[in-house]
Amino acid sequence: MSLTQQLDRLAKFQPVPHPVVSVYLNTQPNDVGRDGHFAFVRKEFKARGETYAKGSAERQSLTTDLENISRYLEAELQPSANGVAIFACSAAGLFEAVQFIAPIERHWLSISDQPHLYPLARLESQYPRYAALLCDTNTARILVIASGEVVSEQEVKGVKTRQTSEGGFSQARYQRHIENFHLHHAKEVVDTLDRIVREEGITQILLAGDEVISPLLREQMPKHLADSVVDRLRVPVRSTVSEIIDASLAAMRRLNERTDREKVGEAIGGYRAGGLGVAGPDATLDALIRGQVDELLLTASMRDLRAAATSTANDTALAEPAVETAAAGEAADAQPEVVRLADELVTKAKQTSARVTFIEDPALLADHGGVAAILRFRI
Repeated sequence: MSLTQQLDRLAKFQPVPHPVVSVYLNTQPNDVGRDGHFAFVRKEFKARGETYAKGSAERQSLTTDLENISRYLEAELQPSANGVAIFACSAAGLFEAVQFIAPIERHWLSISDQPHLYPLARLESQYPRYAALLCDTNTARILVIASGEVVSEQEVKGVKTRQTSEGGFSQARYQRHIENFHLHHAKEVVDTLDRIVREEGITQILLAGDEVISPLLREQMPKHLADSVVDRLRVPVRSTVSEIIDASLAAMRRLNERTDREKVGEAIGGYRAGGLGVAGPDATLDALIRGQVDELLLTASMRDLRAAATSTANDTALAEPAVETAAAGEAADAQPEVVRLADELVTKAKQTSARVTFIEDPALLADHGGVAAILRFRI
Protein backbone atom coordinates (compact mmCIF):
# COMPACT_ATOMS: atom_id res chain seq x y z
CA MET A 1 0.00 0.00 0.00
CA SER A 2 1.37 3.42 -0.96
CA LEU A 3 1.85 6.24 1.53
CA THR A 4 -0.94 8.18 -0.19
CA GLN A 5 -3.34 5.26 0.21
CA GLN A 6 -2.48 4.90 3.89
CA LEU A 7 -3.00 8.61 4.43
CA ASP A 8 -6.40 8.36 2.76
CA ARG A 9 -7.34 5.40 4.98
CA LEU A 10 -6.29 7.14 8.17
CA ALA A 11 -8.14 10.31 7.19
CA LYS A 12 -11.38 8.31 7.17
CA PHE A 13 -10.94 7.40 10.85
CA GLN A 14 -13.65 9.22 12.78
CA PRO A 15 -12.87 10.90 16.15
CA VAL A 16 -13.53 8.58 19.10
CA PRO A 17 -13.90 9.12 22.88
CA HIS A 18 -10.68 7.16 23.47
CA PRO A 19 -7.00 8.15 23.26
CA VAL A 20 -5.64 7.74 19.73
CA VAL A 21 -1.86 7.44 19.65
CA SER A 22 0.23 8.83 16.78
CA VAL A 23 3.95 8.22 17.18
CA TYR A 24 6.69 9.16 14.71
CA LEU A 25 10.15 7.73 15.39
CA ASN A 26 13.58 8.33 13.94
CA THR A 27 14.93 4.78 14.01
CA GLN A 28 18.47 5.60 12.93
CA PRO A 29 21.15 4.60 15.48
CA ASN A 30 22.42 7.48 17.57
CA ASP A 31 26.02 8.69 17.80
CA VAL A 32 27.05 5.67 19.88
CA GLY A 33 25.23 3.17 17.67
CA ARG A 34 22.22 2.65 19.92
CA ASP A 35 18.53 2.89 19.16
CA GLY A 36 17.01 5.77 21.09
CA HIS A 37 13.41 5.31 19.98
CA PHE A 38 12.59 2.56 22.52
CA ALA A 39 13.54 4.83 25.42
CA PHE A 40 11.49 7.68 23.96
CA VAL A 41 8.38 5.49 23.60
CA ARG A 42 8.60 4.10 27.14
CA LYS A 43 9.30 7.49 28.75
CA GLU A 44 6.62 9.44 26.89
CA PHE A 45 3.95 6.74 27.23
CA LYS A 46 4.55 6.61 30.98
CA ALA A 47 4.27 10.39 31.30
CA ARG A 48 1.15 10.60 29.12
CA GLY A 49 -0.49 7.58 30.78
CA GLU A 50 -0.21 9.19 34.20
CA THR A 51 -2.51 12.01 33.03
CA TYR A 52 -5.39 9.49 33.03
CA ALA A 53 -6.98 8.04 36.15
CA LYS A 54 -5.72 4.67 37.35
CA GLY A 55 -8.01 1.85 36.25
CA SER A 56 -9.75 4.06 33.67
CA ALA A 57 -10.63 2.71 30.24
CA GLU A 58 -8.40 5.38 28.67
CA ARG A 59 -5.36 4.34 30.68
CA GLN A 60 -5.94 0.67 29.94
CA SER A 61 -6.23 1.46 26.23
CA LEU A 62 -2.91 3.32 26.34
CA THR A 63 -1.25 0.45 28.20
CA THR A 64 -2.39 -1.98 25.53
CA ASP A 65 -1.23 0.40 22.80
CA LEU A 66 2.23 0.59 24.36
CA GLU A 67 2.44 -3.20 24.43
CA ASN A 68 1.34 -3.48 20.79
CA ILE A 69 3.74 -0.77 19.63
CA SER A 70 6.65 -2.30 21.57
CA ARG A 71 6.01 -5.73 20.06
CA TYR A 72 5.85 -4.22 16.58
CA LEU A 73 9.13 -2.35 17.02
CA GLU A 74 10.87 -5.45 18.34
CA ALA A 75 9.55 -7.94 15.79
CA GLU A 76 8.58 -6.11 12.61
CA LEU A 77 10.74 -3.01 12.25
CA GLN A 78 13.04 -3.57 9.28
CA PRO A 79 16.79 -2.92 9.82
CA SER A 80 16.77 -0.76 6.67
CA ALA A 81 14.04 1.55 8.02
CA ASN A 82 15.20 5.00 9.12
CA GLY A 83 11.78 6.07 10.33
CA VAL A 84 8.40 4.67 11.32
CA ALA A 85 4.96 6.13 12.00
CA ILE A 86 2.49 4.15 14.11
CA PHE A 87 -1.18 4.92 14.79
CA ALA A 88 -2.94 2.96 17.52
CA CYS A 89 -6.12 2.92 19.56
CA SER A 90 -6.82 -0.53 21.00
CA ALA A 91 -10.26 0.56 22.22
CA ALA A 92 -11.24 1.39 18.63
CA GLY A 93 -9.38 -1.47 16.94
CA LEU A 94 -6.85 0.81 15.22
CA PHE A 95 -3.27 -0.22 14.52
CA GLU A 96 -1.47 1.04 11.41
CA ALA A 97 2.28 1.32 10.85
CA VAL A 98 4.32 2.87 8.02
CA GLN A 99 8.07 2.34 7.68
CA PHE A 100 10.37 4.69 5.76
CA ILE A 101 13.80 4.59 4.21
CA ALA A 102 13.66 8.38 4.45
CA PRO A 103 14.49 9.52 7.98
CA ILE A 104 12.03 11.22 10.31
CA GLU A 105 13.79 14.26 11.72
CA ARG A 106 12.48 14.05 15.29
CA HIS A 107 10.57 11.70 17.57
CA TRP A 108 6.96 12.88 17.85
CA LEU A 109 4.14 11.61 20.04
CA SER A 110 0.59 12.92 19.89
CA ILE A 111 -2.42 11.64 21.81
CA SER A 112 -5.80 12.94 20.71
CA ASP A 113 -9.14 11.59 19.48
CA GLN A 114 -7.98 11.03 15.89
CA PRO A 115 -4.69 10.32 14.06
CA HIS A 116 -2.17 13.17 13.87
CA LEU A 117 -1.61 13.26 10.08
CA TYR A 118 0.23 16.53 9.48
CA PRO A 119 3.73 14.92 9.80
CA LEU A 120 2.71 12.00 7.56
CA ALA A 121 1.38 14.34 4.89
CA ARG A 122 4.60 16.34 5.23
CA LEU A 123 6.65 13.21 4.50
CA GLU A 124 4.45 12.45 1.50
CA SER A 125 5.23 15.95 0.21
CA GLN A 126 8.98 15.72 0.88
CA TYR A 127 9.31 12.28 -0.70
CA PRO A 128 6.66 12.07 -3.44
CA ARG A 129 5.92 9.19 -5.79
CA TYR A 130 7.42 9.69 -9.25
CA ALA A 131 9.11 7.84 -12.10
CA ALA A 132 12.71 8.25 -13.27
CA LEU A 133 13.53 7.18 -16.84
CA LEU A 134 17.21 6.70 -17.69
CA CYS A 135 17.74 5.83 -21.33
CA ASP A 136 20.33 5.57 -24.07
CA THR A 137 20.06 4.05 -27.55
CA ASN A 138 20.46 0.54 -26.21
CA THR A 139 19.13 0.36 -22.65
CA ALA A 140 16.41 1.99 -20.58
CA ARG A 141 15.73 1.80 -16.86
CA ILE A 142 12.39 2.91 -15.45
CA LEU A 143 12.35 3.34 -11.67
CA VAL A 144 9.33 4.17 -9.54
CA ILE A 145 10.49 6.04 -6.44
CA ALA A 146 8.35 6.72 -3.38
CA SER A 147 9.14 7.72 0.22
CA GLY A 148 12.79 8.05 -0.76
CA GLU A 149 13.26 4.49 -2.03
CA VAL A 150 12.88 2.53 -5.26
CA VAL A 151 9.65 0.53 -5.12
CA SER A 152 9.98 -0.99 -8.60
CA GLU A 153 12.43 -1.04 -11.48
CA GLN A 154 12.10 -2.32 -15.05
CA GLU A 155 14.71 -2.51 -17.78
CA VAL A 156 14.05 -2.31 -21.53
CA LYS A 157 16.84 -3.66 -23.73
CA GLY A 158 17.28 -2.59 -27.35
CA VAL A 159 19.49 -4.00 -30.07
CA LYS A 160 23.15 -3.13 -29.75
CA THR A 161 24.36 -1.23 -32.78
CA ARG A 162 27.82 -0.45 -34.12
CA GLN A 163 29.08 2.95 -35.18
CA THR A 164 30.34 1.75 -38.61
CA SER A 165 28.76 -0.41 -41.28
CA GLU A 166 29.75 -3.98 -42.02
CA GLY A 167 28.84 -6.63 -44.57
CA GLY A 168 28.52 -4.45 -47.67
CA PHE A 169 25.96 -1.95 -46.42
CA SER A 170 26.39 1.52 -47.91
CA GLN A 171 26.92 4.13 -45.22
CA ALA A 172 23.52 5.75 -45.92
CA ARG A 173 21.67 2.43 -45.80
CA TYR A 174 23.47 1.47 -42.64
CA GLN A 175 22.64 4.77 -41.01
CA ARG A 176 18.93 4.25 -41.80
CA HIS A 177 19.25 0.75 -40.38
CA ILE A 178 20.67 2.16 -37.12
CA GLU A 179 18.02 4.87 -36.94
CA ASN A 180 15.26 2.28 -37.31
CA PHE A 181 16.66 0.33 -34.35
CA HIS A 182 16.79 3.51 -32.27
CA LEU A 183 13.23 4.44 -33.21
CA HIS A 184 11.94 0.97 -32.36
CA HIS A 185 13.74 1.12 -29.01
CA ALA A 186 12.25 4.54 -28.24
CA LYS A 187 8.73 3.30 -29.05
CA GLU A 188 9.15 0.26 -26.82
CA VAL A 189 10.47 2.41 -23.95
CA VAL A 190 7.58 4.87 -24.24
CA ASP A 191 5.01 2.06 -24.35
CA THR A 192 6.52 0.51 -21.21
CA LEU A 193 6.70 3.87 -19.43
CA ASP A 194 3.07 4.63 -20.33
CA ARG A 195 1.93 1.31 -18.86
CA ILE A 196 3.89 1.82 -15.64
CA VAL A 197 2.61 5.37 -15.23
CA ARG A 198 -1.00 4.19 -15.60
CA GLU A 199 -0.60 1.23 -13.24
CA GLU A 200 1.30 3.18 -10.58
CA GLY A 201 -0.75 6.39 -10.76
CA ILE A 202 2.37 8.46 -11.56
CA THR A 203 1.92 12.14 -12.40
CA GLN A 204 5.57 13.26 -12.46
CA ILE A 205 8.43 11.89 -14.57
CA LEU A 206 12.13 12.74 -14.54
CA LEU A 207 14.00 12.00 -17.78
CA ALA A 208 17.70 11.27 -18.33
CA GLY A 209 18.75 10.54 -21.91
CA ASP A 210 21.59 11.15 -24.35
CA GLU A 211 21.41 13.53 -27.30
CA VAL A 212 20.30 10.75 -29.66
CA ILE A 213 17.52 9.05 -27.72
CA SER A 214 16.00 12.07 -25.92
CA PRO A 215 14.45 13.66 -29.05
CA LEU A 216 13.11 10.27 -30.16
CA LEU A 217 11.49 9.67 -26.79
CA ARG A 218 9.84 13.10 -26.86
CA GLU A 219 8.54 12.49 -30.39
CA GLN A 220 6.96 9.17 -29.40
CA MET A 221 5.36 10.33 -26.15
CA PRO A 222 1.61 10.95 -26.16
CA LYS A 223 0.64 14.37 -24.81
CA HIS A 224 -0.40 13.14 -21.35
CA LEU A 225 3.00 11.49 -20.92
CA ALA A 226 5.02 14.43 -22.27
CA ASP A 227 3.13 16.79 -19.95
CA SER A 228 4.18 14.63 -16.98
CA VAL A 229 7.90 15.13 -17.65
CA VAL A 230 8.79 17.78 -15.07
CA ASP A 231 12.59 17.91 -15.29
CA ARG A 232 15.74 16.38 -16.74
CA LEU A 233 18.24 14.27 -14.83
CA ARG A 234 21.92 14.36 -15.70
CA VAL A 235 22.98 10.90 -14.62
CA PRO A 236 24.28 7.97 -16.71
CA VAL A 237 21.95 5.07 -17.40
CA ARG A 238 24.15 2.74 -15.34
CA SER A 239 24.17 4.94 -12.24
CA THR A 240 23.68 3.25 -8.89
CA VAL A 241 20.28 3.34 -7.23
CA SER A 242 21.55 5.68 -4.50
CA GLU A 243 22.95 8.08 -7.13
CA ILE A 244 19.62 8.10 -8.96
CA ILE A 245 17.64 8.70 -5.77
CA ASP A 246 19.93 11.55 -4.68
CA ALA A 247 19.82 13.23 -8.09
CA SER A 248 16.08 12.76 -8.50
CA LEU A 249 15.22 14.08 -5.00
CA ALA A 250 17.37 17.14 -5.70
CA ALA A 251 15.48 17.65 -8.97
CA MET A 252 12.12 17.35 -7.19
CA ARG A 253 13.21 19.91 -4.61
CA ARG A 254 14.18 22.33 -7.39
CA LEU A 255 10.80 21.72 -9.00
CA ASN A 256 9.02 22.51 -5.73
CA GLU A 257 10.97 25.73 -5.35
CA ARG A 258 9.84 26.81 -8.82
CA THR A 259 6.21 25.80 -8.42
CA ASP A 260 5.57 26.86 -4.80
CA ARG A 261 5.66 30.56 -5.66
CA GLU A 262 3.45 29.99 -8.72
CA LYS A 263 0.84 28.08 -6.71
CA VAL A 264 0.72 30.63 -3.92
CA GLY A 265 0.44 33.38 -6.52
CA GLU A 266 -2.45 31.56 -8.19
CA ALA A 267 -4.31 31.06 -4.89
CA ILE A 268 -3.80 34.62 -3.62
CA GLY A 269 -4.50 36.12 -7.02
CA GLY A 270 -7.74 34.15 -7.25
CA TYR A 271 -8.69 35.24 -3.74
CA ARG A 272 -8.07 38.92 -4.50
CA ALA A 273 -10.10 38.73 -7.69
CA GLY A 274 -12.96 36.87 -6.04
CA GLY A 275 -12.15 33.83 -8.19
CA LEU A 276 -10.76 30.35 -7.58
CA GLY A 277 -8.62 31.11 -4.57
CA VAL A 278 -8.92 31.45 -0.80
CA ALA A 279 -6.49 32.57 1.91
CA GLY A 280 -6.27 32.19 5.66
CA PRO A 281 -7.10 29.25 7.96
CA ASP A 282 -10.76 30.12 8.60
CA ALA A 283 -11.79 30.60 4.99
CA THR A 284 -9.68 27.66 3.79
CA LEU A 285 -11.17 25.29 6.37
CA ASP A 286 -14.68 26.41 5.39
CA ALA A 287 -13.88 25.76 1.73
CA LEU A 288 -12.50 22.31 2.60
CA ILE A 289 -15.66 21.41 4.50
CA ARG A 290 -17.73 22.41 1.43
CA GLY A 291 -15.51 20.34 -0.88
CA GLN A 292 -14.37 23.40 -2.87
CA VAL A 293 -10.61 22.91 -2.48
CA ASP A 294 -8.61 21.44 -5.33
CA GLU A 295 -5.18 22.00 -3.76
CA LEU A 296 -4.42 22.93 -0.15
CA LEU A 297 -1.29 25.06 0.32
CA LEU A 298 0.12 24.69 3.80
CA THR A 299 3.24 26.05 5.45
CA ALA A 300 5.89 23.36 5.86
CA SER A 301 6.39 24.05 9.58
CA MET A 302 3.60 23.64 12.09
CA ARG A 303 5.17 26.42 14.16
CA ASP A 304 4.26 28.87 11.39
CA LEU A 305 0.58 28.12 11.99
CA ARG A 306 0.80 29.44 15.56
CA ALA A 307 -0.49 32.95 14.85
CA ALA A 308 -3.18 31.68 12.52
CA ALA A 309 -4.73 29.35 15.07
CA THR A 310 -5.80 32.09 17.46
CA SER A 311 -8.57 33.11 15.09
CA THR A 312 -9.85 29.54 14.77
CA ALA A 313 -9.63 28.39 18.38
CA ASN A 314 -13.34 29.03 18.91
CA ASP A 315 -14.44 28.08 15.40
CA THR A 316 -17.30 25.59 15.50
CA ALA A 317 -15.67 23.71 12.63
CA LEU A 318 -12.88 22.66 15.01
CA ALA A 319 -14.56 20.39 17.53
CA GLU A 320 -12.88 20.10 20.91
CA PRO A 321 -10.85 16.89 21.32
CA ALA A 322 -12.75 14.16 23.13
CA VAL A 323 -9.63 13.40 25.16
CA GLU A 324 -6.67 15.42 26.33
CA THR A 325 -4.22 16.31 23.58
CA ALA A 326 -0.57 15.80 24.43
CA ALA A 327 2.43 15.87 22.17
CA ALA A 328 6.19 15.59 22.07
CA GLY A 329 8.49 16.72 19.26
CA GLU A 330 7.59 19.65 16.99
CA ALA A 331 3.94 19.33 18.02
CA ALA A 332 4.97 20.08 21.61
CA ASP A 333 6.26 23.48 20.48
CA ALA A 334 2.80 24.40 19.19
CA GLN A 335 -0.35 25.20 21.10
CA PRO A 336 -2.98 22.41 21.17
CA GLU A 337 -5.28 24.40 18.89
CA VAL A 338 -2.45 24.69 16.34
CA VAL A 339 -1.96 20.91 16.31
CA ARG A 340 -5.71 20.50 15.97
CA LEU A 341 -5.87 23.00 13.12
CA ALA A 342 -3.02 21.31 11.23
CA ASP A 343 -4.69 17.92 11.49
CA GLU A 344 -8.11 19.28 10.59
CA LEU A 345 -6.79 20.90 7.41
CA VAL A 346 -4.89 17.81 6.25
CA THR A 347 -7.69 15.39 7.17
CA LYS A 348 -10.39 17.42 5.42
CA ALA A 349 -8.19 17.70 2.33
CA LYS A 350 -7.67 13.94 2.20
CA GLN A 351 -11.35 13.24 2.80
CA THR A 352 -12.32 15.45 -0.15
CA SER A 353 -9.55 14.28 -2.55
CA ALA A 354 -7.79 17.65 -2.45
CA ARG A 355 -4.06 17.67 -3.08
CA VAL A 356 -1.88 18.82 -0.19
CA THR A 357 1.19 20.91 -1.06
CA PHE A 358 3.61 22.06 1.63
CA ILE A 359 5.17 25.45 0.93
CA GLU A 360 8.82 25.40 1.99
CA ASP A 361 9.38 29.17 2.11
CA PRO A 362 7.38 30.40 5.12
CA ALA A 363 7.42 33.97 3.82
CA LEU A 364 5.13 33.05 0.92
CA LEU A 365 2.18 32.38 3.24
CA ALA A 366 3.24 34.47 6.24
CA ASP A 367 0.60 37.15 5.59
CA HIS A 368 -2.15 34.54 5.35
CA GLY A 369 -1.66 32.48 8.50
CA GLY A 370 0.34 29.82 6.69
CA VAL A 371 -2.69 28.57 4.74
CA ALA A 372 -4.24 29.12 1.31
CA ALA A 373 -5.95 27.03 -1.35
CA ILE A 374 -6.71 26.80 -5.05
CA LEU A 375 -10.42 26.09 -5.52
CA ARG A 376 -12.37 23.79 -7.83
CA PHE A 377 -15.39 26.10 -7.88
CA ARG A 378 -16.90 29.13 -6.18
CA ILE A 379 -20.19 29.18 -4.35
